[in-house]
Amino acid sequence: MKIIILAGGGGTRLFPLSRTCFPKQFLKVYGERSLLAQTITRFRRVVNAKDIIVVTGELYRHQVNSELQSCGMQEAHVLLEPAGRNTAPAIALAARYCLDELGCSPDEIMFISTADHLISPVGLFEKRVWQAVETAEQDKIVTFGITPDKPETGYGYIQAGEPNSIGAGYQVVKFTEKPDSVTAEQYLAEGNYYWNSGMFAFSIRHLLQELEQHQPEIFELTGLPLAEMIDRFAAMPSISFDYAVAEKSAAVVTIPLECYWNDIGSWDSLYEVMIKDEHGNAATGDCVIVDCSNSLIMGKSRLIAGIGLEDTLVVETDDVIVVAKRGESQKVKDLVQQLKAQGRKEVDEPTTMYRPWGSYTILGEGPGYKMKRIVVNPGQQLSLQLHYHRSEHWIVIGGTALVTIGEDQHMIHKNQSIFVPQTTKHRLENPGKLPLEIIEIQNGEYLGEDDIIRFEDNYGRV
Repeated sequence: MKIIILAGGGGTRLFPLSRTCFPKQFLKVYGERSLLAQTITRFRRVVNAKDIIVVTGELYRHQVNSELQSCGMQEAHVLLEPAGRNTAPAIALAARYCLDELGCSPDEIMFISTADHLISPVGLFEKRVWQAVETAEQDKIVTFGITPDKPETGYGYIQAGEPNSIGAGYQVVKFTEKPDSVTAEQYLAEGNYYWNSGMFAFSIRHLLQELEQHQPEIFELTGLPLAEMIDRFAAMPSISFDYAVAEKSAAVVTIPLECYWNDIGSWDSLYEVMIKDEHGNAATGDCVIVDCSNSLIMGKSRLIAGIGLEDTLVVETDDVIVVAKRGESQKVKDLVQQLKAQGRKEVDEPTTMYRPWGSYTILGEGPGYKMKRIVVNPGQQLSLQLHYHRSEHWIVIGGTALVTIGEDQHMIHKNQSIFVPQTTKHRLENPGKLPLEIIEIQNGEYLGEDDIIRFEDNYGRV
């Protein structure tokens, strides 16, 4: 069996914590590990690391590798999508990768997992995974159905029919997109409807048969060698696996998953899992709450004071504050679309950006200047680069920096600084065993991140 973790999504419903450059799967919103790291470790006892493939985009490659390292699963494979084309093409690409690169048999079972859901207890989940594998070996497409405990309108539903004659679960009658509240109430009352978990299991051979029947465009490209498929991947239709195959196939079975499950698909979903006080308030960060009830308040960089709030969401980051009524958080997606239409950079970029060598945080900016806090991990270095439109002044506030400017090298220690002239090749490196922290002050007429000309780079970005 191969575990395929789909980790390429943007996750707009948790804005402003989730952005295009730092989507939901990398957030640490429940526990000390990111949602992706929790997903990876959930399969630790099911397969070896080398049997896990994380499918993601180039934008997230280094962050995914960092997450794999954080949970000791460095041997897992990272498969990069050349373009975002939704889950059906991503799964097809993973199948081709398994055949060509990993030498898998067409009868190998692929278990498709989301990257950002909470599931417990893990032991019961593992048991259901193996039931899914055994059932998928009988030429079935298996999905997990979550028993609904409320008339949720934010999830898709699966209608279960007769018990599966071979293996576990029930035959699927139909999939239904997110219903209105009246329909969701009806589904809950009928009792044979489950929330669609987004997890699937099937053999590679059966997947290809279903693609040939229902998605000939995808099937044709999946039949190419991996390198050719990657070259032509952008020509794939953008379509989810549910629409492309699951809703059309006559061989779909759902296995009820009795575990606790939460897709953290909205602020309301996150509120459900957070620890609350006696008045139903969930708060993180520097918060003072007076006469509030059933509210979520998340602070980051400043004091957040709530007075007389009821059923309210308040989420603060360095650059954005979102205030919403609880129960309306699905509309955050609409907010993001409106911000995109206005060309707002906040949709894509948080103030802290992660790079393969560490991270930087924008502390302040204005006409002709920008100030950053840069952290370089031990043993890492930035590319050898220059800027046409700006100069930089570096002040070390922690650790030791090895700085290259032109042909000269300098060791810069805490409380020391150095100036990098415009149009001069330079490089910043951390030769020590502790994180290097510097304050960078940029001056120039143009301070965009695309004013970087790289000459050498350890991470393949030249």
